Amino acid sequence: MGIIAFISLLGFSTGPIGQSFAKIQRYCFGIGAYLLPLMVMMIGIRYIIKRLEIVYSLKFFGIITFYLSALAIYHHFKITPGAEIMPESLTDGGGIISGFIVFFLRKIIGVDGAIIVLFTILICALLLITNWSLALGLLKTKKIIKTEFENTKEALSDKYQYFNNSFDVEANTNKSEIYNQENDIIEKKINDKKLKFPIIMENDSVEIKEIKQSKKEKIKEAVKPPTEIIELLDNVANDGYILPSIFNILNKVEKPKNTKLTKEIVDNAKLLEETLESFNVKAKVVNATAGPAVTRYELEPAAGVKVSKIVNLADDLALKLAAPGIRIEAPIPGKAAIGIEVPNKNLVGVQLREVLESENFQQASSKLSVGLGKDIAGQVVIADLAKMPHLLVAGATGSGKSVCINTLITSILFKAKPDEVKFILIDPKMVELSNYNGIPHLMIPVVTDSRKAAAALNWAVHEMEKRYALFAANGVRDMERFNKNNNDNKMPSIVIIIDELADLMMVAPGDVEDAICRLAQKARAAGLHLVLATQRPSVDVITGIIKANVPSRISFSVSSQIDSRTILDMGGAEKLLGKGDMLYNPVGFSKPLRVQGAFISDSEVELLLDFIKKQGEPEINEEIISFTEETTSSENSSNSESTEFTDELLQAAINMVFETGQASVSMLQRKFRIGYTRAGRLVDTMENMKIVGPNIGSKPREILMTREQVNTMYFDV
Repeated sequence: MGIIAFISLLGFSTGPIGQSFAKIQRYCFGIGAYLLPLMVMMIGIRYIIKRLEIVYSLKFFGIITFYLSALAIYHHFKITPGAEIMPESLTDGGGIISGFIVFFLRKIIGVDGAIIVLFTILICALLLITNWSLALGLLKTKKIIKTEFENTKEALSDKYQYFNNSFDVEANTNKSEIYNQENDIIEKKINDKKLKFPIIMENDSVEIKEIKQSKKEKIKEAVKPPTEIIELLDNVANDGYILPSIFNILNKVEKPKNTKLTKEIVDNAKLLEETLESFNVKAKVVNATAGPAVTRYELEPAAGVKVSKIVNLADDLALKLAAPGIRIEAPIPGKAAIGIEVPNKNLVGVQLREVLESENFQQASSKLSVGLGKDIAGQVVIADLAKMPHLLVAGATGSGKSVCINTLITSILFKAKPDEVKFILIDPKMVELSNYNGIPHLMIPVVTDSRKAAAALNWAVHEMEKRYALFAANGVRDMERFNKNNNDNKMPSIVIIIDELADLMMVAPGDVEDAICRLAQKARAAGLHLVLATQRPSVDVITGIIKANVPSRISFSVSSQIDSRTILDMGGAEKLLGKGDMLYNPVGFSKPLRVQGAFISDSEVELLLDFIKKQGEPEINEEIISFTEETTSSENSSNSESTEFTDELLQAAINMVFETGQASVSMLQRKFRIGYTRAGRLVDTMENMKIVGPNIGSKPREILMTREQVNTMYFDV
C-alpha cells in the first residue's frame, strides 16, 4: 500500500484507484503527503523482517503529533490569513487538517500566538519521541559543571600544597604528619545511579514493571597524591606497616555496555509466558532483574496454578529459551512470585576491585570481611568470616573454587595487619597457595605434607584450649573482650585454610575429622576460623559430623544433584554455569543466594604479595614447627615399630593382595593354609604399614598403596 501510494504521488500510472488515493493524500496532508507513504512502508518492512506487532505507545503518538505540528507550522508560514482552508491553498500548504488547525488558532489567539502554540507542541512531541526530560537534562548539566569546577579547584589546591611542602618531606615528616597529610587527601564519591532500562513492549500480555540492572553503589576513589610521596601516604599504620591500596594494586577494567540486554529480556519474558500457556499454565512475568551472569524473571502464577507444575517444566523452558540450563527458585523469599534464573547470552565478569572499593566493604569494621562478588541484582555481596564462623567451599574442577580462595585471602590482606590476622595455609596440591610463602601474616610456611597438616590442626586445637584457659583466668568470654582488656598482649585471629580436604581425609581421616570437629564446635570465641575447600564433595570427605559443625557453605558448579545435596543439603548447584557462578548459603539463611564470584588475576595477586613481602619477613611460630615435627616423628616411629613384625609370609601376602585386589583374613587362610590368628596379624601389619585401609563392617578393605609405592617405601613384592 505504501509503495502504490508513493508512486501515485509521483505521477506514475496507477489507475483510477491510485489517482483517487493521491488526490485524497494531497487534500488531507498537502506537501506532507509524500512522507506518509514512506512511514507506511517503514512500518511494513519492520513487520516483515522482525514479525513484531504494532504497538500504539506514547512514542507512536509523539511521531504523529510531530508530523501534524510540523505541517501546521509550514501551512502557517505558507498561507496568508483568511485563505487557510481555501481549496486552492490546501495542496500547496499542509492540507485540510493543518488548515483547520491554523484557522482555529489564528481566530482564537491570533497569528503570533498560533506560532508560539505550534512550536510548543512540536517541542513536546520531540520530547515524547526521544524520551528525554528537559528538567533532568538541565539538572545533569548543572551537576557536571559543578563537579568539574570542584575537581579543578581541588587539583590546583593539592598541587600548590605539594610544591610548598615537597622540599622538606624527607627531613621533617613523621608518622603523625603522615596521618595529617593522608587525611587531607580528598576522596571523590562517584554515585552510580540505578540504571532503569525502559522496555518497549512488543506484546500487551507482557508487562514488566522494572528491570533492575544495579543497585546504588557508592564508589570511593581517592585522588592520587604526587608520586614522590605516595608510598608515605598510603594507609600508614601505627607500627609502620602500610596496608596495600586497592587503587594501586588492582586493575580497573572498563566494562562494555550490553545494549542488547533489554531486548533479550523482553523476548525471553514473552517466550516464558507463551511456553507456559502451551502447557495450560497461566502465569505472568511481573519483573525482571538483570545480573552479571543471569537474569531472574519473577513469575506470578494465576489463581489455582500449583508451584510444582511450573517447577516440573524446567527442562521445557530451557529448551524453548535455548539456554544451557535454568534454575527455578520457588518461591522467592519474601515475594509472592517464582524466580526463573536464565543465563545471559553475554556474560559480564565481576572484578575484585569493584567489589572491594564498594561502600559496603570500605565501611565494614571486621578485619575478616571478604568480597565474594555480586548477586543477581548486581549488588555487592560482602561476607564476614567472623560471623560464619567456619566455611565449606566445594565444587568441581575449574568451577572457580581456587579463585574464590584467592579472593578470600586477598580481601583479608587488604584490611588486616599481620598482628591482627594470622594464616595457617594447608595445600596438599603444593601449587595453589605456595605463592603466599613469605608474607608476614603466616604463622608457618605453607604446609604441603598431609601428615604435617594433621599435626598443624592438632596444634590449633591445643591453641584453642590455651586461649580458653586465658579467657577463664581473665574473666572474659571471647577474644574480643580479652583484647579490649589487654592492649599490650592482643591475640590475633587465626584463619586456617585447607585447599584440598579430600587428600587429608585419605591420609589421616580420624585425626583430621576429630580436629576439624573440635575446632568447628568451640573455636569461634577463641578467634580461630576454618575454611575447608574440596573438589570431591562425597560423603566420605564431607562427613555428617563436619557438615553439622560447618554451617556456612559455598557451592560452585557440580556434576550431579547428589553432590549438590552433599554440600548444601538441597539441589541447585548442578544448574550453575561455572566460571565463578556460586550458591552462597551463610548461617541463618533459609535458601542460598546466587552470586557471581569476583575474579582476581595471578598478576594482581603477585603484585599484592610483592608489596606485602617488602615490609617484613614472616614471624614463624616455632611452637607449631616443633609440635608438628614431634607428632610426625612419633607417628613414623610407631609405624616403624609396628612393621618390625617380620613374618616370612608378609611379602607373599602383600603380593597376593595386589594380585587378587582384596585383603581379607579368610583369603589369606585359604591361600597360605594358615590359621586365623596368623592371617589376622598379617592383615593388621599391612594396615599399620598403610597398605590397606581399616576394617569397615562387611565392606572389603580398601587398598591404599600401589605395588610401586610399596617397593619404594618398604621392600620389593
